[in-house]
Amino acid sequence: MQISLTPASLESWSGDVLALGLLESDLKENIPALEKLCGNSLEKSLQQKTFTGKEGDLAIFQLLDGNPYKIVLIGLGIPEELELNDLRRAGAIAAKESQGIKGTLGIALPWNPFNSTAAAQAVSEAIRLSLYKDIRFLSEPKPKDIPSKVELIGVTENIQQLSKNVNSICDGVEFARELVDAPPNELTPSILAKKAEIIAESSSMTLTILDKKKCLEKGMGAYLAVSQGSDLEPKFIHLKYKPKGTIKRRIALVGKGLTFDSGGYNLKVGAAQIELMKFDMGGSAAVLGTANAISKICPPNVEIHFIIASCENMVNGSAVHPGDIVKASNGKTIEINNTDAEGRLTLADALVYACKLNPDEIIDLATLTGACVIALGDEIAGLWTESDALAESIKNAANAAGEGIWRMPLYNSYKDGLKSLLADLKNTGPRAGGSITAALFLKEFVEPDIAWAHIDIAGPVWAEKDRDINPAGATGYGVRTLVNLVCRSDSDSQTN
Repeated sequence: MQISLTPASLESWSGDVLALGLLESDLKENIPALEKLCGNSLEKSLQQKTFTGKEGDLAIFQLLDGNPYKIVLIGLGIPEELELNDLRRAGAIAAKESQGIKGTLGIALPWNPFNSTAAAQAVSEAIRLSLYKDIRFLSEPKPKDIPSKVELIGVTENIQQLSKNVNSICDGVEFARELVDAPPNELTPSILAKKAEIIAESSSMTLTILDKKKCLEKGMGAYLAVSQGSDLEPKFIHLKYKPKGTIKRRIALVGKGLTFDSGGYNLKVGAAQIELMKFDMGGSAAVLGTANAISKICPPNVEIHFIIASCENMVNGSAVHPGDIVKASNGKTIEINNTDAEGRLTLADALVYACKLNPDEIIDLATLTGACVIALGDEIAGLWTESDALAESIKNAANAAGEGIWRMPLYNSYKDGLKSLLADLKNTGPRAGGSITAALFLKEFVEPDIAWAHIDIAGPVWAEKDRDINPAGATGYGVRTLVNLVCRSDSDSQTN
């Protein structure tokens, strides 16, 4: 999708679909310009449609012999309450109303209250991502026509760099969506490793894949315990981005990579929606989607490690039992009191591995707990960290991306719930505060001198129905936040 700017006024703009986001206070002053496009009946038509510019108002006009031949008016409410996400939603509405058209979509919004570059990028991303539809598995796919060109009316910025960033980030998000959407018979640990190989081959990144034998040599007993019930071999993936020149920052991004989670002997039943457990690799999808974007943006001065301990959690005669005790690669022993709390076991060895790379920061993403969904719903991820600086950086990155996140408490007193009679710790605590004890479990496998954050994306990884810029299904949550985070300026990179 080509993104461009135009200095044209509304009266002179030429294209196929014109979308106009209007504040309540701006409606009257725009009517004369729109009257010239629609004829002299617009004001009366708006009254009939009860369009006043209030948030949620929508009016669509089809002009049979006009240019444009479709006008979309989107109410944005009052100026004092306008947020960047309102522009994103307007972009998504404009995109959906332009489906079926191959030509040009023009969109005019109140850019001035915001940094125009940030606003233009947010809206451009929203337009492209809201048009995503996964049709790979249909026997007769019938893709809808979408605009080949988007013109941002009234923005004056470096459009070349903007277009590159938007398309690189959206490529990464769509890459992640395709991974999460894919059924577990199509996306196995080996296939996930091949996806990482594709990224490495198309860029200057280096790739290391550890098989079961090499993981055994490294003592990854927690990770391998999860994988032992599956006929499919585990794959430990390490993709590395290293720019030319001086390295000022090293970051490790760790993603949970369960390509399918049956729950093991603690089988998922009832409301657990076992058929959706293909999305239990949503953390790894976010990490690889970020790698895809970073391979094209190529940020300077930052070295990034993308790490995934991928496997399936299945049930057979070799599967781990509830009550088994395993040893992680840092020597800590874990009593497995619930085989459905498997993701934290794989992450334990992945975090130990990441620490040995001596990064400045480690951020892990995982569809880890239903408790986080109960607490925050399906639009907001939970964030746990002891570093105020890292928390602030992640929150700023998420806000800039339009991805919901909320910092959660990390009370060390809750660690008592992980005490085991026989091992160093159990893999689950009591039901109350389950997302907190899960984060405290992961903390046991991170060196204390490394800034670390855990992000639970169990809620926002999947949308049951269309939601703003996310069509139903995989959302690609986390890619835009991580790209913003790793590309932030060095002046913002200090963590403690």
